[in-house]
Amino acid sequence: MYWQKLISNKRLGQEDRHALRHDDRSEFKRDSDRLIYSAPFRRLQNKTQVFPLPGSVFVHNRLTHSLEVASLGKSLGDDVARQLVKKHPELSGTLFEEIGTIVQTACYAHDMGNPPFGHSGEKAIQAFFTEGPGRDIQAKVSPRFWSDITHFEGNANAFRLLTHKFLGRREGGFVMTYSTLASIVKYPFSSALAGSHGKFGFFETEAETYRKIADELGIICRKTSENGFEYMRHPLVYLMEAADDICYEIMDIEDSHKLKLLSFEETSELLLGFFDEETKKKIRDRIVEEGVTDKNEQIVYFRACAVGRLEADCVNVFVENEEAILNGTFEGSLIDHIPELQRKNYKHCSKVSIEKIYRSKTVLDVELSGYKIMETLMEALIGAAVEPEKFHSKQLIRRFSSQYDIQNPNLEDRIMAVIDYISGMTDIYALDIYQKINGISLPIV
Repeated sequence: MYWQKLISNKRLGQEDRHALRHDDRSEFKRDSDRLIYSAPFRRLQNKTQVFPLPGSVFVHNRLTHSLEVASLGKSLGDDVARQLVKKHPELSGTLFEEIGTIVQTACYAHDMGNPPFGHSGEKAIQAFFTEGPGRDIQAKVSPRFWSDITHFEGNANAFRLLTHKFLGRREGGFVMTYSTLASIVKYPFSSALAGSHGKFGFFETEAETYRKIADELGIICRKTSENGFEYMRHPLVYLMEAADDICYEIMDIEDSHKLKLLSFEETSELLLGFFDEETKKKIRDRIVEEGVTDKNEQIVYFRACAVGRLEADCVNVFVENEEAILNGTFEGSLIDHIPELQRKNYKHCSKVSIEKIYRSKTVLDVELSGYKIMETLMEALIGAAVEPEKFHSKQLIRRFSSQYDIQNPNLEDRIMAVIDYISGMTDIYALDIYQKINGISLPIV
């Protein structure tokens, strides 16, 4: 693959047009602004990241997580660009120098397809079709569509949200640049090739859209079969993924300290574990010199040091493995290739997170409640899509706005419209609709 081709400001849905510009923003900056000012991005403020939405202690939601990932993604992209321009002087003055903005925008978008209640919401959508009343639908839909909905995945849904013309109300959805769209697809194949891990990058409805983007950018096609096609990743996906991996792991540890799931000593040990003993001492000495006595502020300081260390390591891994990444032979994530000390501590942080954070009562309570809410919404609204002629179905369908293709005569399109609607809900809105459907609450006039 070649950088000159991989970085393109051609827009999906506007390939043959050049819109009149009234300012000097780059096309990639326009992508970024377009996302930030969109309703789906704003809705992330009321979607669970890991912990319940704010009570007395403010923790991360999907919006704050996405903003932090985007900030780190910009740093990763900018630092990689600076180093590679020195290595390849011919890239100077080209669109390549804007990869920081492209990665930043991909980071803004990476969670936009996630349903309410985090991963519990994903599982509820999948389980409705594999374990619940939705099993009866299998005989009524195509095998490829069945594979999509039984493996429902937030990453694939983000690509759908940004590219599907009905959701975006215009050809090309959000009309993003090809390079930005390619940079969010961590798994460049459809559900038919997802395998046992269940991850995939796009639904069948968007498969040809991805192929069009990948072929235009010169992304290597790894294989084609009767089940579909599989491409190599766009190189910038590795930077977006690294920003997400770092923020997800490190910020959850900071939140856990705030919620007293981890002690100050445990948290300090995890965050400083990315450094050798000499560097740890220097960090602690700096805290004393700067008069940082509050334990929460000390954790913030340690977190900043940890993120900075991991960012620098990932930049080095990317630059050192540029050839393998462009050839499609690089394996794993950037985190998998950082120095042994940092890699071992990252794995230790992940282990502690699973044991003490993701299995904590606080998190499990959200998952249980969220799962029940999503299960109920799926049963009621998918039922309405399958049997739209019923009175109650007609009442439910009237709740859908015009951006959802719920009136389509094709059953698969109606089912997908329901999934679009539910996955776009905030936690609070999903709870509100759940209560109304169950007659628990009535609107106050």
